[in-house]
Amino acid sequence: MMAGKKGRVYLVGAGPGDPGLLTIKGKECLSLADVIIYDYLANRQFLKYARKDAEAIYVGKKGGHYTVSQEEISALIIDRARKGSVVVRLKGGDPFIFGRGGEEALELKRAGVDFEVVPGVTSAIAVPACAGIPLTHRDYASTVAFVTGHEDPKKKDSAVDWDKLARGAGTLVILMGVANLPQIVQELIAGGRPAETRVAVIRTGTTPEQKTVVGTLEDIVERADKDNITSPAVIVVGDVVGLREELEWFEKRPLFGRRIIVTRARAQASDFIQNLGSLGADCIEFPTIEIVAPESWDEADKAIENLASYHWLLFTSSNGVNCFVKRLETLGRDIRDLKGLKIGAIGPKTAEAWHRLGIRPDLIPAEYRAEAVAECFRVMKSKGMRILLPRAAKAREILPDELNKMGFHVDVVPVYQNVKPDYDTDWVGDVLERGVVDMVTFTSSSTVTNFFEMFEDKKTDLHKWMSRVAVACIGPVTAETAREKGLSVDLTPPEYTIEALTESIVEYFTAE
Repeated sequence: MMAGKKGRVYLVGAGPGDPGLLTIKGKECLSLADVIIYDYLANRQFLKYARKDAEAIYVGKKGGHYTVSQEEISALIIDRARKGSVVVRLKGGDPFIFGRGGEEALELKRAGVDFEVVPGVTSAIAVPACAGIPLTHRDYASTVAFVTGHEDPKKKDSAVDWDKLARGAGTLVILMGVANLPQIVQELIAGGRPAETRVAVIRTGTTPEQKTVVGTLEDIVERADKDNITSPAVIVVGDVVGLREELEWFEKRPLFGRRIIVTRARAQASDFIQNLGSLGADCIEFPTIEIVAPESWDEADKAIENLASYHWLLFTSSNGVNCFVKRLETLGRDIRDLKGLKIGAIGPKTAEAWHRLGIRPDLIPAEYRAEAVAECFRVMKSKGMRILLPRAAKAREILPDELNKMGFHVDVVPVYQNVKPDYDTDWVGDVLERGVVDMVTFTSSSTVTNFFEMFEDKKTDLHKWMSRVAVACIGPVTAETAREKGLSVDLTPPEYTIEALTESIVEYFTAE
């Protein structure tokens, strides 16, 4: 941060738990922050939007245990801002709905610190929606009231008039009220709400751990106790709860509640994670490879200078395509320099990278693996042709070896390399050790090899942990590497694509 720079604080609502419900503005603030001060309820996945040099400070509260007091949190925010930092105070839900955002804003105002409030999606509306409960409906409720079920214990008298609420609102949404559920029910019935009124208690709503219990004012306490419903939870009281029988959708998704570790490189994992997440999975992003430039561009640059001498360009990954084209541009060239060259792609995703550039590959094998590419050239019988193969620095040698045996001249040039990312493994090891992971997915041999290397100091424990989870591999080569590492592979899709892998994962879990 620059000397004399004026600090600023963003009070950002992180939403109810689902990372997808963070607002675009909230994401932008995270990317600008020098310091991020975050709560227990703020999903840690949001930290991936932060700069690598940003300071992340946890000040969460759970089960009545305060890691840092509210006074200390406010003082911390003010201190960092006064030092010139852009501070994001990341809070679960919306900062101004039954949180301490209002108190923090007042402290900032009194301290003369500039601040901005970034609203978040409150659990009061998001959680019932994910439970299939509309808070208003023309036939059932035209009014809704939001109530806290947990007031400041220092108050002498309650500010909640349960007697009036019992008769005054069509739908009641009560936050932080599970611990006081017996008293709340008693107050509502005493205030005139019929004992047969429908009630839903929704725990950890909008997340793959969401659990919903439905009953009436008369029996909801017993039902919630039986199903061990604890905080955080949202309570909905009113006739609209009955609509859940027809409108329930969130908990019916095929991968609902399944926790899946995705080891793919971060730049490529987003679509895979989004697809699994839309099917209900709780995805843990744990990239075991990172795509970086090769140690030297000398070989690639020499080949690019002599492109006219080649007959074919072969690509075994979309990474190869993207890095090769980017290098062309760096050298002051573009795809027009590929005129006259035929292009081969190992599969549809690699071909798609060319489609985006307006080029249709000349060759895509029926089976998406190196052996199938080699077989296509065996049929051609065009010996003596020169083939350029831009790829990872370290990869299987079967394709160039087979092509050379057939009489082709193959130049293999590195345009990128797969390296192990500098990534914290402790929290992933923790969820594996606790046995709360259902599946680990691998999309290349490198992801398998690096996965084990990243747990080098816990090899014995890792094999024990992995014996309790399913293993999914994108293709036979990746599966073979996994087996060499001592893993039992549970599924490999018939086609070696992310789409086919996703379908196979759904089939695997729905067949149980």
